[in-house]
Amino acid sequence: MPDAATSNPIEITEPSSLNEQAAVALVIAGALVAVADRRVSPVERDEVIRFIRGRGLAPHIGDNRLFAMFDEFAERLEEPDFANVVINTLRPVSDLPLAAHLMELSERVAAADEDIHPHEVQAIKLLRLLTLVLPRAKQVGPSPTSAASKECA
Repeated sequence: MPDAATSNPIEITEPSSLNEQAAVALVIAGALVAVADRRVSPVERDEVIRFIRGRGLAPHIGDNRLFAMFDEFAERLEEPDFANVVINTLRPVSDLPLAAHLMELSERVAAADEDIHPHEVQAIKLLRLLTLVLPRAKQVGPSPTSAASKECA
């Protein structure tokens, strides 16, 4: 088993690709709810992929990669530092309008196995809270004001 402190199960293949990061955020939201009741059902994983495909949210990522991402996150989210994994995955896309998709997906995953467990409800509440309070992604690169101040100097 990989060391929880150093493992990074999902690497963003193109760090600048917001589409890739958004897909990862959706997958982790679904995986979080799926593992909450300690029984990850194949229908929950299928619901994550069906949701992403149905909305055309990650057409550039193949189903096999999405399945692998889900499985890796489901395993990783059983570690004690799961909250850090979720936060670190959602932070890069915190400026995107994904909150509604994350919430709808999490509710669909909870209902997918026809048994909404209280821990799944808690996971949904955690996601809702994170989408409201997660610090926004910081701009990388010079801001227009810093460039203007350099010109004046």
